[in-house]
Amino acid sequence: MDVLIHLFVGLHIIGIAALLGGFLTQMKAMGQGTARFGPSMLHGALTMLVTGVILVGLHQAQGHSVDNIKIGVKLAVLIVILGLVYVKRDEEKVEKGLFGAVGLLTVVNIFIAVLWT
Repeated sequence: MDVLIHLFVGLHIIGIAALLGGFLTQMKAMGQGTARFGPSMLHGALTMLVTGVILVGLHQAQGHSVDNIKIGVKLAVLIVILGLVYVKRDEEKVEKGLFGAVGLLTVVNIFIAVLWT
């Protein structure tokens, strides 16, 4: 079971990398006002959602305690990210503030995962 958990943690990190990498590659375009949400950002957010839910289930199946408040906050942040990226995915340009908010929320989600103990 530990191998399975480690596998899904790796996939979760790949999802974070896709979302954050998609944001970082568009930062120059964001400064020019031409940034857009790429498919990697949407797929990264979806990967994070699916693998995160699976990880919570696997941990609970093993009898480990799960911080439900932390998971709930991370889920809420991710749903906001996913909603923004999904709704604006087909637009040619995304407003600077909206695009920056997705990047900021992604970084916040990472810091919640790492620092909230």
